[in-house]
Amino acid sequence: MLLSAVSVLALALMPSAHAQDADSPTVNGESANDTAHDREANTEQAPPSNGDGSAGGESASSEDASAIADEGAGEWRTTVSLIGEYKYSDDFEHYDYVNPDAPVGGTLNEIAIGFYDSFNPFIVRGTSAAGLPNFGGGFLYDTLFEQSPDEASTSHAMIAEAMRYPPDYSSVTYRLDPDAKWHDGTPITTDDVIWSFETLKELHPQWNAYYRNIENAEVTGEREVTFTFDETGNRELPQIVGDLTVLPKHYWESADENGNQRDITQPTTEPPLGSGPYRIGGYQIGQSVDWERVPDYWGWDKPTRVGRYNFDRIDYTYFRDQNAAWEAFKKGGLEDYRIENSSQRWAEGYNFPAAENGNVTKATILDGSVSSMQAYVLNNRLEKFQDRRVRKALTLIYNFQEMNRTLFYGLYQRQDSYFDNSELAATGLPSERELKFLEPLRGDIPEEVFTEEFILPDYSETDARTYLREALSLFQEAGYELQGNRLIDGETGQQVSIEMLGSDPRDSRTLEPYARDLRRLGIDATIRIVDSNQYVERMRNFDFEMVGMRYYPQSLSPGNEQRDYFSAQAADSPGSRNYAGIKNEAVDALINDIVYAENREDLVAAVRAMDRVMLWEYYVIPQWNKAEIWLAYWDKFGIPEDGPDYAGIDPFSWWTKSAAEKQAANAGSAEGATAN
Repeated sequence: MLLSAVSVLALALMPSAHAQDADSPTVNGESANDTAHDREANTEQAPPSNGDGSAGGESASSEDASAIADEGAGEWRTTVSLIGEYKYSDDFEHYDYVNPDAPVGGTLNEIAIGFYDSFNPFIVRGTSAAGLPNFGGGFLYDTLFEQSPDEASTSHAMIAEAMRYPPDYSSVTYRLDPDAKWHDGTPITTDDVIWSFETLKELHPQWNAYYRNIENAEVTGEREVTFTFDETGNRELPQIVGDLTVLPKHYWESADENGNQRDITQPTTEPPLGSGPYRIGGYQIGQSVDWERVPDYWGWDKPTRVGRYNFDRIDYTYFRDQNAAWEAFKKGGLEDYRIENSSQRWAEGYNFPAAENGNVTKATILDGSVSSMQAYVLNNRLEKFQDRRVRKALTLIYNFQEMNRTLFYGLYQRQDSYFDNSELAATGLPSERELKFLEPLRGDIPEEVFTEEFILPDYSETDARTYLREALSLFQEAGYELQGNRLIDGETGQQVSIEMLGSDPRDSRTLEPYARDLRRLGIDATIRIVDSNQYVERMRNFDFEMVGMRYYPQSLSPGNEQRDYFSAQAADSPGSRNYAGIKNEAVDALINDIVYAENREDLVAAVRAMDRVMLWEYYVIPQWNKAEIWLAYWDKFGIPEDGPDYAGIDPFSWWTKSAAEKQAANAGSAEGATAN
């Protein structure tokens, strides 16, 4: 799946993906609306992001999962899972961890970094406001089905009250809930669904890649839309159709209050019509955006909504950089909670008065999600990075152990997979099942894939000069020469140079140590810090040489979205997430194996095979991760005793103490009136 509930949940409050420590540049070039929590993208480590899963053990066996899926084929279902059995019955009333009687009221204050100039998040142009979706519905929209924050790879009915698909996975039909309505009271129709599907595929490469195998969508019954696929056997496609953000066709095809025709292909500063739990209230373009709870929202009784979305308002204030955002959090009133990404701040920064007197609480929460790749990402579209020996040499030069010791307080572990902290990560030598996918590619992929375990340099065990000598030897094999203190291209006579891109002054903290190591080998390594908007545009257009970032969240059930991350087609599509510019027919073949895996075990094996190939190709220099969420919050919330099993935290299930006090006072007044 493209994003897990963890990611969708995080992105709704924190508009762009997070990276792992405020000691690295940002994660994706998707939006400059990073909140204070996620802006440290690479800044060291990002909060819960991952895609669909907790680490390993919770998934059912492939035979079990396949049997369950096949068993349900053809039947109307209100819950669907890619993993196996799910915990909630079809008639469940609310998630176990929520307080169904949570008081409603008060304001959640949040911070976003950078600037916004549009309320249209569905196009590559412009920067959309915080709270609008990069994926899913955000605050404003609902989706056909909604991914569960309490289980991996599981979705529940939302705009669609049920779905069904045939045993060969050749199509899926979604039946709309007759109560589903837009904020203007207009019913959500099958025309809205079909128009949204067709429009989103045209507007953005993300949706085009995600739904590439959907041939058409058509009305096939009362409130029913059937999506027909171009091939059978795409096991996740019926479920991920439920991730479709449904948009109001009648709104976008009508004129605004000034008589101008609306155009969804362009940025807009008119707050759009939605269907979700919040709508845009007040705003100042580029400075703030306030979301107000919709009292007559059609979905309040849905089990995915009971006990959640309890704030009357969610207000975002924009700051230019992380330092300003951090100072605002310490002051209070502008940011009520933050997911901390900086090891330095986590270790030493929480000594301000509010933290010392108990008004701000720190909490460490186990993060069992997949840790997507965080790395110094090379732009492999550039000629200077075309030679695998060069990429391997750059990997050998990076001294993670020294950075972890001197900068990160020993709080991180090395990232050594595109799917770390999960059963999907390649380990050891290929298994027999992996070889089923790898053997047809022999000769087109590095031979080491078959013969060696992929192990990154460990500077705690080997002298740095050993790795530098090996790196220099690789450069020399590739045609470079060391002349004095300069590494020279043997053909052009030009010194090897690399520009490292960042989006915040703090990014230098994690870029400069690696730059120093590169300079030791004669490479002219420079750092360029640009503002958030420039960074977003440069990332969208792949206008960089090297960038420290965390990849978009990965899922425990990877599938169609891998095309947007790693396929040759995406490498040439501005706005895609193939930042590294991977153009490799073997990787494309493995993505196809993932998409059409016949069972869970084949899926896991195909993912491990792809992970193994991309690691040995050295497209990126892996950085670090942690298996914890660092949470800090002001003492204004009531929080359920237990959090969601999968996401770890769900701020939407919190409530304000002021709302609880008001509810108690009203209850007391009512009891008094009754007594009298």
